[in-house]
Amino acid sequence: MNNTVKNNRVPLVIAALGTILLIIVGVYFFERQSPDAFSAISGKNAEQATSAADSAVAAAGMSDAQREATKALVRATLLENPEIITEAVEILQQRESAKRLSSVQDKVTTPFPGAEAGNPKGDVTLVEFTDYSCGFCRASVADVKRLLKDDGNIRLIYRELPILSPASREAAAWALAAAQQGKHQAFHDAMFDAGPPNAQSIRAAAAKAGLNIAAAEAFAASSKAKAEIESNLALMQQVGFNGTPTFVIGSQILEGALGYDALKDAIAKARKQK
Repeated sequence: MNNTVKNNRVPLVIAALGTILLIIVGVYFFERQSPDAFSAISGKNAEQATSAADSAVAAAGMSDAQREATKALVRATLLENPEIITEAVEILQQRESAKRLSSVQDKVTTPFPGAEAGNPKGDVTLVEFTDYSCGFCRASVADVKRLLKDDGNIRLIYRELPILSPASREAAAWALAAAQQGKHQAFHDAMFDAGPPNAQSIRAAAAKAGLNIAAAEAFAASSKAKAEIESNLALMQQVGFNGTPTFVIGSQILEGALGYDALKDAIAKARKQK
């Protein structure tokens, strides 16, 4: 076989390898997301995988020996580097979440009145889903403050997402009451300074933030506060992230206390994509 024919087959062989890996990753992802459904159709997936692999092999003009060598190569690569599957699944999950995010982007970036900080006319919007019982959220407070200080063109939106405890939900309702009084940031900072939320620490944070306590207590128990919290919980389900803190920056979804540099890089990426 001459070198020209060999060179022409290289992209096809790569495509065959890519197809096999894609099938493996897709099946692995589906099994994780829906094990019952996976069990029901796993036989069908195996047939489809074999068919797709046969088509790729035929297109590449590979012999049976070359096919077996390719299978051995893929198997060896995955066994030696099993993290490839995890990394690929994570990327796939991120892409799927980004697609779901696009359908609710307007809701995500429309704040509860008063629950925002930074530059209201900033060219990049940073949305933070947070829980006052979350230690990782507390760890992120300094990073977010530093980000706003260093970059005066960021609009920050807080979304209360109380998922860890009943006290989280009470603290979230009081944060919305603080937003209504124009003191969300002050309560946010005081609440995280106070440690895990409870009846005493929540009211102490409210007093430190200068809230009208009676008015705040009434609003925290209102249907409007409940509706906002339920809406945020629904957004978590719709977008498909798992906990707090979660940051939404443009089409990017960042989960966890990732640190100042990761947030700064995501802001830069979002700004570049605009």
